[in-house]
Amino acid sequence: MRTQEHKKKEIGRYAPSDSTAIILESISDGVFTVDSDWRITSFNRAAEEITGIPREEAVGRRCSEVFRASMCETGCALRRTTETGTPVINKSAFIIDAEGRRISVSVSTALLRNGDGNVIGGVETFRDLSLVEELRRELEGRFQMGDLISRSLSMRKIFDMLPQVAASESTVLIQGETGTGKELLAKAVHNLSPRRKNPFIAVNCAALPDTLLESELFGYKKGAFTGANKDKPGRFDLARGGTLFLDEIGEISPALQVRLLRVLQEKTFEPLGGTKSVTADVRIVTATNRDLNECVKDGSFRQDLFYRINIVRIDLPPLRKRKEDIPLLVEHFVSRFNRLQDKSVSGVSKEVLAYLMAHDFPGNIRELENIIEYAFVLCAEGRIEPIHLPEDFIAPKSSSKSDPKATDGMKSAVRALEAQSIREALERNHNNRAATARELGIHKSTLFRKIKSLDISLPEQDGRFRQPDK
Repeated sequence: MRTQEHKKKEIGRYAPSDSTAIILESISDGVFTVDSDWRITSFNRAAEEITGIPREEAVGRRCSEVFRASMCETGCALRRTTETGTPVINKSAFIIDAEGRRISVSVSTALLRNGDGNVIGGVETFRDLSLVEELRRELEGRFQMGDLISRSLSMRKIFDMLPQVAASESTVLIQGETGTGKELLAKAVHNLSPRRKNPFIAVNCAALPDTLLESELFGYKKGAFTGANKDKPGRFDLARGGTLFLDEIGEISPALQVRLLRVLQEKTFEPLGGTKSVTADVRIVTATNRDLNECVKDGSFRQDLFYRINIVRIDLPPLRKRKEDIPLLVEHFVSRFNRLQDKSVSGVSKEVLAYLMAHDFPGNIRELENIIEYAFVLCAEGRIEPIHLPEDFIAPKSSSKSDPKATDGMKSAVRALEAQSIREALERNHNNRAATARELGIHKSTLFRKIKSLDISLPEQDGRFRQPDK
């Protein structure tokens, strides 16, 4: 095992001069050097920041152990440079940081020589392309806020208004079906708000009976009831200065609705068994999968409480109404499970995507996530194929041979996906058919046939005839 003294000697042997070190510490690109055994001998400040790994942990270790990059095993740029003597310039790759996240980088390499001109190792610089990747995603029409990710116009409207909603102190009501991501949206509101440094506390109002829910929300004093041996703070106390998220608020009883209304009106509450009022310094965000307007009409939900929580309302659309997000969400979940399970699944096959596009997803995004997680159990590497999908999900589609309606639904989903891909490629290429065909890897005549068969409308002029920008 290598000693600390040995490591210090090694660092000193290959360390850059004082003036060079100052320069390396001041640049934004990560820089490291390796010796002939591929052990890191220097590691600058930017390398620490990009990777999240302190230089004390990096120096002395093999570079492949530190970076776990996509090119380490098969196409190491630094190894190619040491073998050929030819530098590598701006090669795209990704590394895995200290938290297990994939970071896109641009890599350049060169030989490291001593004062006599002898090769003693190599030097590699890498640039964090995360911002570039984010801009690329924006250009592709995708956008992300926290764990929410979408490319649909209905979600874009929500994303656009979210910063203004978060900046206010107004109560927010999020309505949407189960599994649409209501808690993720609530967290996004909190994380964008001035209260983001304080707690985000979530309570599922449907999970507890009234008596327990009341003590959970407001807490209790010692002796308030049998078994109350000491004071217990409630969620309003725990969320002090932050955000309290009341999920499934449509399920609480009329009696508890009255007490909650008083808290919202007066900004104070009393713990069970308490005699003094406590200030409720919290931002309230509520959510429900029920139509509260109908609940008010049938008398199961108080109208005055509805008006208090319905100051800002956000309606989350179900996944079946934004199917253009399915490929994007699949990519997101594949990347997430690769990171969590340390796998290298490359994505899903066209057949799997067709199955997913044809499904209505009554369980919404949560159902899609569960399907991908199930597939990860059976798929160790490569692409997810239909054989990796749950049987109860795939079985109804498999019977489509004898069911004309199912067959038509599948064909319709595949056509919709193909049309969407062509429209997006045309938009990226300013409706230039030739450039679009090249990007899609098909002949121009094939593209023309598909445009006609898929009934894709185009402007009269091809993108090649655009007026040049002035």
